[in-house]
Amino acid sequence: MAKLKTAYLCQNCGTQYPQWLGQCKNCGQWNTLVEEIVDKSAVKSYSHKSKQHIINIIEVETNEEARIQTPSEELNRVLGGGIVLGSVTLIGGEPGIGKSTLLLQLALKMKKKILYVSGEESASQIKMRADRLTELQNPNCYLFTETSVEKILHEAQKLNPDFIIIDSIQTLQSQLIESSPGTVSQIRECSNEIIKFAKEKNTPVFLVGHITKDGQIAGPKVLEHMVDVVLNFDGDRNHLFRLLRANKNRFGSTSEIGIYEMISQGLKEIKNPSEILITKKMEELSGNSVAVILEGNRPMLIEIQALVSSAVYGTPQRSCTGFDSKRLNMLLAVLEKRAGFQLGAKDVFLNITGGIKTDDPALDLAVVASVLSSNEDVAIPEHFCFAGEIGLSGEIRPVPQIEQRISEAEKLGYEKIFISNLNKIPKRKFGITIVEVSKIEDFHESVVSA
Repeated sequence: MAKLKTAYLCQNCGTQYPQWLGQCKNCGQWNTLVEEIVDKSAVKSYSHKSKQHIINIIEVETNEEARIQTPSEELNRVLGGGIVLGSVTLIGGEPGIGKSTLLLQLALKMKKKILYVSGEESASQIKMRADRLTELQNPNCYLFTETSVEKILHEAQKLNPDFIIIDSIQTLQSQLIESSPGTVSQIRECSNEIIKFAKEKNTPVFLVGHITKDGQIAGPKVLEHMVDVVLNFDGDRNHLFRLLRANKNRFGSTSEIGIYEMISQGLKEIKNPSEILITKKMEELSGNSVAVILEGNRPMLIEIQALVSSAVYGTPQRSCTGFDSKRLNMLLAVLEKRAGFQLGAKDVFLNITGGIKTDDPALDLAVVASVLSSNEDVAIPEHFCFAGEIGLSGEIRPVPQIEQRISEAEKLGYEKIFISNLNKIPKRKFGITIVEVSKIEDFHESVVSA
């Protein structure tokens, strides 16, 4: 019997070592090296004949990818128009955020033959969750509670489903690898087998992936390179809203997002998030403003809240929820340097309502408006909204796709929108007043005087 060849692999980054070390030299983590059996096949000579041949790129025939339309318009938007046949999609997110619920709803809504594989729950537990989604029934949804990837692919070949859902990739194990489930070698080997099956059978596959405490998908980074689509399902667990983003998409854009609301019957799609994210106030309060942002090709209006108060302790506090704290510090420095507002000795707290996190530069103008409003204790009229980026010299810079932003604000009944004077405003008439501003000083005067 041939001697088994072993190596030590880092469970954090996947680096391979011939002997055990206390610390991984690549990622710097301690006690992450585990001994695993490796199968090194002989390197083949280049003299053998290949079934493929070299072809000029001009001669390659292109065919548009066939897509399966899902009942979820938000998921179709994020995927770029539907599920591509033979694609492998990895969806990651924090525990309890709704990954399994989202995919189970998809399996129950679609009128297709679905194989739902679970390595974490029993069939009765999945059925209990399905019964909670009372409106959804699919007689062609089949459950299989198994962790062996060989058995899963064997049953999938017999059933021949339209697509497969696997929850989760970290629970699977292959008989070819002598290590526990969730290790780098197991995840890599199982993913290879599943991707090979998906491409050969032209069957789309959804994989659920756990994440680490740093928010990265657990396992080797090569997993994200191997799959076709990587989706991130996130949101604040204290709020009801969930955001589905595409971090990687070989068949579409990565800038689109889908918005869901978690209710007792599962996840509900949000068709018009602007109406939900804006609070209906009985009276005007200082520190509140409305920003017109863009997520992908979807314009949204979100509410910004700011609180500026005298610092009780020696060091002023800067706290942000849903906004980059470094960006806030930069905006406060611009206000102090360019516009003369003394905010260095004051606490500043900023919040984006609804648990939404976004990095659109068009937020800058609304953030500054909220800070100035709270600092002077003057309420901004509720029919005002803002869309503009602020530079280090205090100038208000233009933002892209301004026409969609103006149209969205007009549709929701806003009367006045503040934008940069450098934006190319379309010639057609809008039912909303467009105020063009160029500098922080001009912006402050126009908002206060209004």
